[in-house]
Amino acid sequence: MTMAGLPVRWPWWPSTLRSRISLILLAGLAIAYGLSFSVLYIERYMSAKAVMLGTLENDVATSIAVLDRLPADERANFVDWLSRGNYNFELGAGLPGVPDTSTHGAEIAAKIEDAVGHRFPIRMESIPGPISRLQAHLNLSDGSPLTIDVTPRGIMPIAAWLPYVFVVQMLVIVLCTWFAVRQAIRPLAELAAAADALDPNKKGAALSDGGPSEVAHAAKAFNAMRDRIAHYLEERVQILAAISHDLQTPITRMRLRADIADDSPEKAKLLQDLGEIERLVQDGIAYARSAHSNGEKSSRIDLASFIESISYDYQDTGKSVEILGLIRGTATTKPHALRRILTNFIDNALKFAGAAEIAVERRDAGEIAITVLDRGPGIPRDQIEAAMQPFFRLEQSRNRNTGGTGLGLAIAHQLAQTLGGSVRLYNRQGGGLAAEVVIS
Repeated sequence: MTMAGLPVRWPWWPSTLRSRISLILLAGLAIAYGLSFSVLYIERYMSAKAVMLGTLENDVATSIAVLDRLPADERANFVDWLSRGNYNFELGAGLPGVPDTSTHGAEIAAKIEDAVGHRFPIRMESIPGPISRLQAHLNLSDGSPLTIDVTPRGIMPIAAWLPYVFVVQMLVIVLCTWFAVRQAIRPLAELAAAADALDPNKKGAALSDGGPSEVAHAAKAFNAMRDRIAHYLEERVQILAAISHDLQTPITRMRLRADIADDSPEKAKLLQDLGEIERLVQDGIAYARSAHSNGEKSSRIDLASFIESISYDYQDTGKSVEILGLIRGTATTKPHALRRILTNFIDNALKFAGAAEIAVERRDAGEIAITVLDRGPGIPRDQIEAAMQPFFRLEQSRNRNTGGTGLGLAIAHQLAQTLGGSVRLYNRQGGGLAAEVVIS
Protein backbone atom coordinates (compact mmCIF):
# COMPACT_ATOMS: atom_id res chain seq x y z
CA MET A 1 0.00 0.00 0.00
CA THR A 2 1.37 3.40 -0.98
CA MET A 3 0.42 6.97 -0.36
CA ALA A 4 1.67 9.74 -2.65
CA GLY A 5 4.20 7.33 -4.12
CA LEU A 6 5.64 6.35 -0.71
CA PRO A 7 5.09 2.99 1.01
CA VAL A 8 2.94 3.11 4.13
CA ARG A 9 4.33 1.18 7.11
CA TRP A 10 2.26 0.27 10.12
CA PRO A 11 4.14 0.25 13.45
CA TRP A 12 2.51 -3.03 14.47
CA TRP A 13 3.45 -4.81 11.25
CA PRO A 14 6.57 -6.97 11.82
CA SER A 15 9.67 -6.29 9.75
CA THR A 16 10.88 -9.88 9.19
CA LEU A 17 9.34 -12.27 6.69
CA ARG A 18 9.31 -15.03 9.32
CA SER A 19 7.18 -12.91 11.66
CA ARG A 20 4.85 -11.78 8.88
CA ILE A 21 4.14 -15.31 7.65
CA SER A 22 3.67 -16.53 11.23
CA LEU A 23 1.27 -13.70 12.00
CA ILE A 24 -0.75 -14.27 8.81
CA LEU A 25 -0.98 -18.03 9.35
CA LEU A 26 -1.88 -17.73 13.03
CA ALA A 27 -4.45 -15.02 12.34
CA GLY A 28 -5.99 -17.02 9.49
CA LEU A 29 -6.14 -20.23 11.49
CA ALA A 30 -7.51 -18.41 14.55
CA ILE A 31 -10.24 -16.74 12.46
CA ALA A 32 -11.12 -20.04 10.77
CA TYR A 33 -11.18 -21.81 14.14
CA GLY A 34 -13.29 -19.00 15.62
CA LEU A 35 -15.78 -19.24 12.75
CA SER A 36 -16.03 -23.02 13.21
CA PHE A 37 -16.57 -22.58 16.93
CA SER A 38 -19.22 -19.89 16.30
CA VAL A 39 -21.09 -22.10 13.82
CA LEU A 40 -20.97 -24.98 16.29
CA TYR A 41 -22.14 -22.71 19.11
CA ILE A 42 -25.05 -21.35 17.06
CA GLU A 43 -26.02 -24.84 15.91
CA ARG A 44 -26.02 -26.16 19.47
CA TYR A 45 -27.98 -23.14 20.66
CA MET A 46 -30.63 -23.60 17.98
CA SER A 47 -30.83 -27.32 18.68
CA ALA A 48 -31.10 -26.78 22.42
CA LYS A 49 -33.78 -24.11 21.95
CA ALA A 50 -35.74 -26.34 19.60
CA VAL A 51 -35.57 -29.18 22.11
CA MET A 52 -36.59 -26.92 24.97
CA LEU A 53 -39.51 -25.33 23.09
CA GLY A 54 -40.62 -28.73 21.84
CA THR A 55 -40.56 -30.05 25.40
CA LEU A 56 -42.56 -27.09 26.63
CA GLU A 57 -45.18 -27.54 23.94
CA ASN A 58 -45.61 -31.26 24.55
CA ASP A 59 -45.04 -31.70 28.27
CA VAL A 60 -46.52 -28.45 29.54
CA ALA A 61 -49.80 -29.11 27.72
CA THR A 62 -50.10 -32.48 29.40
CA SER A 63 -49.06 -31.13 32.81
CA ILE A 64 -51.52 -28.22 32.77
CA ALA A 65 -54.31 -30.52 31.65
CA VAL A 66 -53.52 -32.88 34.54
CA LEU A 67 -53.41 -30.06 37.12
CA ASP A 68 -56.62 -28.54 35.75
CA ARG A 69 -58.53 -31.82 36.18
CA LEU A 70 -57.19 -32.61 39.65
CA PRO A 71 -59.05 -31.45 42.73
CA ALA A 72 -57.51 -28.29 44.18
CA ASP A 73 -56.40 -30.07 47.39
CA GLU A 74 -54.51 -32.78 45.46
CA ARG A 75 -52.58 -30.57 43.04
CA ALA A 76 -49.71 -29.94 45.46
CA ASN A 77 -48.86 -33.66 45.43
CA PHE A 78 -48.29 -33.65 41.68
CA VAL A 79 -46.44 -30.33 41.23
CA ASP A 80 -42.93 -31.70 41.86
CA TRP A 81 -43.62 -34.81 39.80
CA LEU A 82 -44.70 -32.77 36.79
CA SER A 83 -41.73 -30.34 36.99
CA ARG A 84 -38.66 -30.75 34.75
CA GLY A 85 -35.05 -29.59 34.70
CA ASN A 86 -35.68 -26.25 33.03
CA TYR A 87 -39.14 -25.48 34.34
CA ASN A 88 -41.33 -26.23 37.36
CA PHE A 89 -44.90 -25.55 38.45
CA GLU A 90 -45.87 -23.41 41.43
CA LEU A 91 -49.37 -23.14 42.85
CA GLY A 92 -49.89 -19.45 43.43
CA ALA A 93 -49.15 -16.07 41.93
CA GLY A 94 -45.38 -16.59 41.90
CA LEU A 95 -42.75 -13.91 42.39
CA PRO A 96 -43.21 -10.27 41.47
CA GLY A 97 -41.52 -9.49 38.16
CA VAL A 98 -41.47 -7.12 35.27
CA PRO A 99 -43.15 -7.57 31.90
CA ASP A 100 -40.91 -9.53 29.59
CA THR A 101 -40.45 -8.05 26.13
CA SER A 102 -37.66 -10.27 24.91
CA THR A 103 -37.97 -12.33 21.76
CA HIS A 104 -37.02 -15.46 23.68
CA GLY A 105 -39.77 -14.82 26.24
CA ALA A 106 -42.32 -14.23 23.47
CA GLU A 107 -41.36 -17.57 21.87
CA ILE A 108 -41.77 -19.40 25.19
CA ALA A 109 -45.14 -17.70 25.84
CA ALA A 110 -46.34 -18.59 22.34
CA LYS A 111 -45.37 -22.24 22.84
CA ILE A 112 -47.18 -22.42 26.18
CA GLU A 113 -50.28 -20.79 24.70
CA ASP A 114 -50.20 -23.22 21.80
CA ALA A 115 -49.81 -26.04 24.30
CA VAL A 116 -52.91 -25.09 26.32
CA GLY A 117 -54.89 -24.30 23.21
CA HIS A 118 -55.38 -20.64 24.17
CA ARG A 119 -57.81 -21.72 26.90
CA PHE A 120 -55.86 -19.94 29.62
CA PRO A 121 -54.57 -16.39 29.03
CA ILE A 122 -50.86 -16.20 29.87
CA ARG A 123 -48.90 -13.27 31.22
CA MET A 124 -45.10 -13.58 30.86
CA GLU A 125 -42.78 -11.75 33.30
CA SER A 126 -39.03 -11.60 33.79
CA ILE A 127 -37.75 -12.21 37.32
CA PRO A 128 -34.78 -9.96 38.26
CA GLY A 129 -31.74 -11.76 39.61
CA PRO A 130 -28.33 -13.20 38.74
CA ILE A 131 -29.95 -16.07 36.80
CA SER A 132 -32.19 -15.46 33.83
CA ARG A 133 -35.69 -16.61 34.83
CA LEU A 134 -39.12 -16.24 33.28
CA GLN A 135 -42.50 -16.88 34.88
CA ALA A 136 -45.69 -17.58 32.98
CA HIS A 137 -48.82 -16.74 35.01
CA LEU A 138 -52.24 -18.21 34.22
CA ASN A 139 -55.46 -19.19 35.98
CA LEU A 140 -56.89 -22.70 35.81
CA SER A 141 -60.54 -23.42 35.09
CA ASP A 142 -61.52 -23.03 38.72
CA GLY A 143 -59.70 -19.67 38.93
CA SER A 144 -56.71 -21.03 40.90
CA PRO A 145 -53.46 -19.25 39.97
CA LEU A 146 -50.69 -21.35 38.45
CA THR A 147 -47.14 -20.20 37.78
CA ILE A 148 -44.72 -21.90 35.41
CA ASP A 149 -41.14 -20.94 36.42
CA VAL A 150 -38.90 -21.32 33.34
CA THR A 151 -35.10 -21.18 33.43
CA PRO A 152 -34.07 -20.89 29.76
CA ARG A 153 -30.99 -22.84 28.73
CA GLY A 154 -29.19 -21.33 25.77
CA ILE A 155 -27.04 -24.33 24.92
CA MET A 156 -26.35 -27.76 26.22
CA PRO A 157 -23.73 -27.87 29.00
CA ILE A 158 -20.09 -27.89 27.88
CA ALA A 159 -17.95 -30.83 28.90
CA ALA A 160 -15.24 -30.08 31.48
CA TRP A 161 -12.51 -31.48 29.23
CA LEU A 162 -13.40 -29.26 26.26
CA PRO A 163 -11.19 -26.26 27.33
CA TYR A 164 -8.18 -28.57 27.54
CA VAL A 165 -8.87 -29.82 24.05
CA PHE A 166 -9.02 -26.21 22.88
CA VAL A 167 -5.60 -25.46 24.45
CA VAL A 168 -4.08 -28.55 22.82
CA GLN A 169 -5.53 -27.55 19.46
CA MET A 170 -4.04 -24.05 19.73
CA LEU A 171 -0.66 -25.51 20.66
CA VAL A 172 -0.81 -27.81 17.64
CA ILE A 173 -1.70 -24.82 15.44
CA VAL A 174 1.25 -22.81 16.80
CA LEU A 175 3.61 -25.79 16.36
CA CYS A 176 2.48 -26.43 12.79
CA THR A 177 2.77 -22.73 11.97
CA TRP A 178 6.32 -22.61 13.35
CA PHE A 179 7.31 -25.72 11.40
CA ALA A 180 5.76 -24.45 8.16
CA VAL A 181 7.43 -21.03 8.49
CA ARG A 182 10.75 -22.64 9.34
CA GLN A 183 10.56 -24.86 6.26
CA ALA A 184 9.71 -21.85 4.10
CA ILE A 185 12.22 -19.36 5.56
CA ARG A 186 15.27 -21.56 6.15
CA PRO A 187 16.19 -21.79 2.43
CA LEU A 188 15.90 -17.99 2.19
CA ALA A 189 18.18 -17.58 5.20
CA GLU A 190 20.71 -19.97 3.67
CA LEU A 191 20.51 -18.10 0.35
CA ALA A 192 21.05 -14.76 2.12
CA ALA A 193 24.03 -16.16 4.05
CA ALA A 194 25.53 -17.54 0.84
CA ALA A 195 25.03 -14.17 -0.87
CA ASP A 196 26.74 -12.36 2.04
CA ALA A 197 29.67 -14.79 1.91
CA LEU A 198 29.92 -14.65 -1.88
CA ASP A 199 33.55 -14.22 -2.92
CA PRO A 200 34.26 -15.05 -6.56
CA ASN A 201 37.98 -15.13 -5.80
CA LYS A 202 37.51 -18.08 -3.45
CA LYS A 203 36.12 -21.45 -4.42
CA GLY A 204 33.60 -22.20 -1.70
CA ALA A 205 31.10 -25.01 -1.28
CA ALA A 206 28.08 -24.81 -3.56
CA LEU A 207 24.71 -23.95 -2.06
CA SER A 208 22.70 -27.11 -1.42
CA ASP A 209 20.00 -27.64 -4.03
CA GLY A 210 17.93 -30.04 -1.94
CA GLY A 211 14.38 -29.48 -0.74
CA PRO A 212 11.29 -28.40 -2.69
CA SER A 213 11.58 -27.78 -6.40
CA GLU A 214 11.32 -23.99 -6.04
CA VAL A 215 14.13 -23.94 -3.47
CA ALA A 216 16.27 -26.27 -5.57
CA HIS A 217 15.74 -24.06 -8.62
CA ALA A 218 16.76 -20.92 -6.69
CA ALA A 219 19.87 -22.67 -5.31
CA LYS A 220 20.91 -23.87 -8.77
CA ALA A 221 20.38 -20.38 -10.18
CA PHE A 222 22.50 -18.88 -7.39
CA ASN A 223 25.31 -21.40 -7.95
CA ALA A 224 25.24 -20.71 -11.68
CA MET A 225 25.32 -16.95 -11.03
CA ARG A 226 28.33 -17.33 -8.74
CA ASP A 227 30.16 -19.38 -11.36
CA ARG A 228 29.38 -16.78 -14.02
CA ILE A 229 30.66 -13.95 -11.83
CA ALA A 230 33.86 -15.86 -11.12
CA HIS A 231 34.24 -16.57 -14.82
CA TYR A 232 33.71 -12.91 -15.76
CA LEU A 233 36.26 -11.77 -13.17
CA GLU A 234 38.76 -14.33 -14.38
CA GLU A 235 38.23 -13.18 -17.96
CA ARG A 236 38.74 -9.57 -16.91
CA VAL A 237 41.98 -10.39 -15.15
CA GLN A 238 43.17 -12.51 -18.06
CA ILE A 239 42.44 -9.69 -20.50
CA LEU A 240 44.34 -7.23 -18.30
CA ALA A 241 47.28 -9.62 -18.03
CA ALA A 242 47.30 -10.29 -21.78
CA ILE A 243 47.18 -6.60 -22.68
CA SER A 244 49.88 -5.75 -20.15
CA HIS A 245 52.06 -8.60 -21.38
CA ASP A 246 51.63 -7.75 -25.05
CA LEU A 247 52.49 -4.12 -24.41
CA GLN A 248 55.97 -5.05 -23.16
CA THR A 249 57.22 -5.93 -26.65
CA PRO A 250 56.45 -2.57 -28.33
CA ILE A 251 57.68 -0.73 -25.22
CA THR A 252 60.98 -2.57 -25.45
CA ARG A 253 61.31 -1.71 -29.16
CA MET A 254 60.52 1.93 -28.46
CA ARG A 255 63.13 2.03 -25.66
CA LEU A 256 65.79 0.53 -27.96
CA ARG A 257 65.04 3.09 -30.63
CA ALA A 258 65.13 5.88 -28.10
CA ASP A 259 68.47 4.66 -26.75
CA ILE A 260 70.16 4.85 -30.17
CA ALA A 261 68.73 8.29 -30.90
CA ASP A 262 70.79 11.42 -30.39
CA ASP A 263 70.74 12.97 -26.96
CA SER A 264 68.17 15.73 -26.67
CA PRO A 265 65.54 17.03 -24.24
CA GLU A 266 62.89 15.16 -26.24
CA LYS A 267 64.81 11.88 -25.82
CA ALA A 268 64.89 12.31 -22.03
CA LYS A 269 61.16 13.03 -21.93
CA LEU A 270 60.45 10.03 -24.16
CA LEU A 271 62.48 7.73 -21.93
CA GLN A 272 60.66 9.11 -18.90
CA ASP A 273 57.26 8.45 -20.49
CA LEU A 274 58.35 4.95 -21.50
CA GLY A 275 59.43 4.30 -17.92
CA GLU A 276 55.99 5.33 -16.62
CA ILE A 277 54.26 3.12 -19.20
CA GLU A 278 56.52 0.22 -18.29
CA ARG A 279 55.73 0.62 -14.58
CA LEU A 280 52.01 0.72 -15.36
CA VAL A 281 52.30 -2.45 -17.44
CA GLN A 282 54.31 -4.23 -14.74
CA ASP A 283 51.81 -3.20 -12.07
CA GLY A 284 48.95 -4.40 -14.30
CA ILE A 285 50.61 -7.80 -14.67
CA ALA A 286 51.23 -7.92 -10.92
CA TYR A 287 47.61 -7.08 -10.17
CA ALA A 288 46.38 -9.73 -12.59
CA ARG A 289 48.65 -12.32 -11.03
CA SER A 290 47.71 -11.31 -7.49
CA ALA A 291 44.08 -12.26 -8.13
CA HIS A 292 45.14 -15.80 -9.04
CA SER A 293 48.25 -16.37 -6.99
CA ASN A 294 47.09 -19.68 -5.54
CA GLY A 295 49.92 -21.32 -7.44
CA GLU A 296 52.44 -20.36 -4.76
CA LYS A 297 52.70 -22.96 -2.04
CA SER A 298 52.77 -22.06 1.61
CA SER A 299 56.03 -22.62 3.47
CA ARG A 300 57.41 -22.00 6.94
CA ILE A 301 59.53 -18.88 7.37
CA ASP A 302 61.48 -17.34 10.22
CA LEU A 303 59.68 -14.06 10.86
CA ALA A 304 62.61 -12.10 12.24
CA SER A 305 64.94 -13.10 9.39
CA PHE A 306 62.24 -12.44 6.79
CA ILE A 307 61.52 -8.89 8.02
CA GLU A 308 65.21 -8.09 8.47
CA SER A 309 66.01 -9.19 4.93
CA ILE A 310 63.37 -6.83 3.52
CA SER A 311 64.65 -3.95 5.64
CA TYR A 312 68.30 -4.60 4.71
CA ASP A 313 67.48 -4.68 1.00
CA TYR A 314 66.11 -1.14 1.24
CA GLN A 315 68.92 0.07 3.48
CA ASP A 316 71.49 -1.21 0.99
CA THR A 317 70.01 1.18 -1.58
CA GLY A 318 70.16 4.10 0.83
CA LYS A 319 66.47 4.07 1.83
CA SER A 320 65.40 4.82 5.39
CA VAL A 321 63.57 1.66 6.52
CA GLU A 322 63.82 0.83 10.22
CA ILE A 323 62.49 -2.03 12.34
CA LEU A 324 60.65 -0.97 15.49
CA GLY A 325 59.96 -4.40 16.90
CA LEU A 326 60.33 -8.07 16.00
CA ILE A 327 59.01 -11.31 17.37
CA ARG A 328 60.80 -14.60 17.38
CA GLY A 329 59.28 -17.69 15.87
CA THR A 330 58.05 -19.04 12.58
CA ALA A 331 54.94 -18.60 10.46
CA THR A 332 53.43 -20.61 7.63
CA THR A 333 52.57 -18.35 4.71
CA LYS A 334 53.32 -17.60 1.07
CA PRO A 335 56.62 -15.74 1.29
CA HIS A 336 56.62 -14.12 -2.17
CA ALA A 337 53.07 -12.80 -1.73
CA LEU A 338 53.85 -11.48 1.76
CA ARG A 339 57.05 -9.84 0.54
CA ARG A 340 55.14 -8.10 -2.26
CA ILE A 341 52.56 -6.79 0.21
CA LEU A 342 55.22 -5.35 2.50
CA THR A 343 57.28 -3.85 -0.33
CA ASN A 344 54.17 -2.13 -1.67
CA PHE A 345 53.52 -0.67 1.78
CA ILE A 346 57.14 0.42 2.17
CA ASP A 347 57.29 1.93 -1.33
CA ASN A 348 54.21 4.04 -0.54
CA ALA A 349 55.71 5.16 2.78
CA LEU A 350 59.01 6.12 1.10
CA LYS A 351 57.17 7.91 -1.69
CA PHE A 352 55.05 10.11 0.57
CA ALA A 353 57.14 10.35 3.75
CA GLY A 354 60.72 9.51 2.72
CA ALA A 355 61.06 6.93 5.53
CA ALA A 356 59.31 3.82 6.78
CA GLU A 357 59.17 1.79 9.99
CA ILE A 358 58.20 -1.86 10.39
CA ALA A 359 56.56 -3.26 13.53
CA VAL A 360 55.64 -6.92 14.11
CA GLU A 361 53.45 -8.26 16.91
CA ARG A 362 51.68 -11.47 17.81
CA ARG A 363 48.11 -11.02 19.01
CA ASP A 364 46.07 -12.97 21.54
CA ALA A 365 44.29 -15.05 18.89
CA GLY A 366 47.66 -16.20 17.53
CA GLU A 367 47.50 -13.87 14.52
CA ILE A 368 50.59 -12.01 13.37
CA ALA A 369 50.24 -8.33 12.51
CA ILE A 370 52.96 -6.65 10.43
CA THR A 371 52.57 -2.87 10.21
CA VAL A 372 54.44 -0.37 8.04
CA LEU A 373 54.30 3.13 9.52
CA ASP A 374 55.27 6.54 8.19
CA ARG A 375 54.94 10.20 9.07
CA GLY A 376 53.57 11.33 5.73
CA PRO A 377 50.36 13.25 5.03
CA GLY A 378 48.13 10.20 5.67
CA ILE A 379 44.81 9.54 3.92
CA PRO A 380 41.55 11.44 4.47
CA ARG A 381 39.24 9.29 6.56
CA ASP A 382 36.47 9.25 3.95
CA GLN A 383 38.91 7.95 1.31
CA ILE A 384 40.64 5.15 3.23
CA GLU A 385 38.30 2.45 1.91
CA ALA A 386 38.49 3.78 -1.65
CA ALA A 387 42.30 3.72 -1.47
CA MET A 388 42.15 -0.10 -1.62
CA GLN A 389 40.41 -0.04 -5.00
CA PRO A 390 42.46 -0.53 -8.19
CA PHE A 391 43.57 2.57 -10.13
CA PHE A 392 42.48 4.90 -7.32
CA ARG A 393 45.10 7.59 -6.69
CA LEU A 394 45.01 10.01 -3.82
CA GLU A 395 47.68 12.02 -5.56
CA GLN A 396 45.97 13.13 -8.75
CA SER A 397 49.00 14.84 -10.21
CA ARG A 398 51.06 13.38 -13.02
CA ASN A 399 54.27 13.66 -11.02
CA ARG A 400 56.09 10.39 -11.56
CA ASN A 401 57.46 10.42 -8.04
CA THR A 402 54.10 10.72 -6.29
CA GLY A 403 51.44 9.97 -8.85
CA GLY A 404 51.87 6.20 -9.19
CA THR A 405 49.51 3.82 -10.96
CA GLY A 406 47.01 3.34 -8.16
CA LEU A 407 47.53 -0.43 -8.06
CA GLY A 408 49.94 -0.90 -5.16
CA LEU A 409 47.38 -1.11 -2.35
CA ALA A 410 44.92 -3.04 -4.55
CA ILE A 411 47.62 -5.64 -5.23
CA ALA A 412 48.39 -5.87 -1.51
CA HIS A 413 44.68 -6.34 -0.75
CA GLN A 414 44.35 -9.11 -3.35
CA LEU A 415 47.46 -10.91 -2.14
CA ALA A 416 46.33 -10.70 1.50
CA GLN A 417 43.12 -12.51 0.56
CA THR A 418 45.11 -15.34 -1.04
CA LEU A 419 47.04 -15.63 2.24
CA GLY A 420 43.80 -15.90 4.20
CA GLY A 421 44.63 -12.59 5.87
CA SER A 422 43.47 -9.00 5.76
CA VAL A 423 44.80 -5.51 5.11
CA ARG A 424 43.91 -2.40 7.08
CA LEU A 425 44.86 1.26 6.68
CA TYR A 426 44.51 3.86 9.42
CA ASN A 427 45.94 7.25 10.24
CA ARG A 428 48.46 7.51 13.08
CA GLN A 429 48.18 9.88 15.97
CA GLY A 430 50.48 12.80 15.34
CA GLY A 431 50.29 12.37 11.57
CA GLY A 432 51.19 9.66 9.13
CA LEU A 433 49.74 6.39 7.92
CA ALA A 434 49.83 2.82 9.19
CA ALA A 435 49.39 -0.03 6.69
CA GLU A 436 48.76 -3.35 8.43
CA VAL A 437 48.60 -6.90 7.14
CA VAL A 438 47.36 -9.65 9.46
CA ILE A 439 48.14 -13.32 8.81
CA SER A 440 47.18 -16.39 10.80
